[in-house]
Amino acid sequence: MTVDQSTKDKARRLRALGSESVLVLPNAWDAGSAAVMAAAGAQAIATTSGGVAWSLGKGDGEQADRDEMLAAAARIAAVVDVPVTVDVEGGYGAAPDEVAKTVTAVVAAGAVGINLEDSKAPGGPLFTPEEQAERIAAARAAATAAGLPELVVNARTDVYLFGIGEESGRLEDVLTRAAAYERAGADGIFVPGLLDLAVLGELTARSPLPVNAMAGPGGPGVAELAKAGVRRVSVGTAVAQAAYTAARRATLELLGSGTYEELADSLDFFQMNGLFSA
Repeated sequence: MTVDQSTKDKARRLRALGSESVLVLPNAWDAGSAAVMAAAGAQAIATTSGGVAWSLGKGDGEQADRDEMLAAAARIAAVVDVPVTVDVEGGYGAAPDEVAKTVTAVVAAGAVGINLEDSKAPGGPLFTPEEQAERIAAARAAATAAGLPELVVNARTDVYLFGIGEESGRLEDVLTRAAAYERAGADGIFVPGLLDLAVLGELTARSPLPVNAMAGPGGPGVAELAKAGVRRVSVGTAVAQAAYTAARRATLELLGSGTYEELADSLDFFQMNGLFSA
């Protein structure tokens, strides 16, 4: 596979963004949402597996398959000039060679980063640190073989998200995993479900990898997370949920009162259409 210089430059840019300051990643689910986010000033775009799956009429949790997810990623990467990192869930197969196939497809899609989960299924159980490290190593080797050794591998651990093990032992579990994942070639550790600033501060101080948090309404803001040492912030399915909520509200108003106030202040047709070249 031949990877063009532009893609390599985007991979290096994604790496740089994660070290220059806190990287804030809006999560897109299709080419249109990605184009809007990039036009709004996003320096990089992450996909959300849940949002992509919903747009395909399927549920999250690998109900949409590798081909469907990577086709969506390719459409997103084609329409924006900023780096794109892809939520590949659990890699679309437990075995390291299946993860490798997924990473090869990610590179072919024009994306320059991945999130790879250590959950075997939604809610757990998790792969052992050793098992997941083998899968991460396969991802790194596949990226190199595909011509993009610069691919950014963000290793997601669901210890906090799914409440794995005793609460008192979760921080040490994540630190053990971060060390194993770093040795295997990961570039960051993503810990959704953890927003306690004191615990995040200890994690960021002790982790060998930069820490990514998943934020949302009611949680600490980006500035607070950055002060705790978090280097990367994303919002998962939240923007997609907000968009679908706007569609629901507009429909309820249209079918109820027959008015259109929910449609006010929207991007107009020409603004949207102008985001895409002929």
